[in-house]
Amino acid sequence: MSKVEKEKKFEENIQELEKIINELESGEVDLDASIEKYTHAMKLVSLCDNKLKNVEEQVNKILTENNTLEDFQVSE
Repeated sequence: MSKVEKEKKFEENIQELEKIINELESGEVDLDASIEKYTHAMKLVSLCDNKLKNVEEQVNKILTENNTLEDFQVSE
């Protein structure tokens, strides 16, 4: 994975992934190019998945009074 891919925004990676999917679905890409595009798409999926997991972890934590992060718990 290149440094450029890691620095792209989530939305940019999703747009690139959508473009690759459309190209592959068109059926106009030869086999070798399809394999390269598919491999690249899987890297993008992994990047996006990791980003979502990190965001989910951040959302599930709150800053407490002593400035430490703790898991969010709803008290009834």
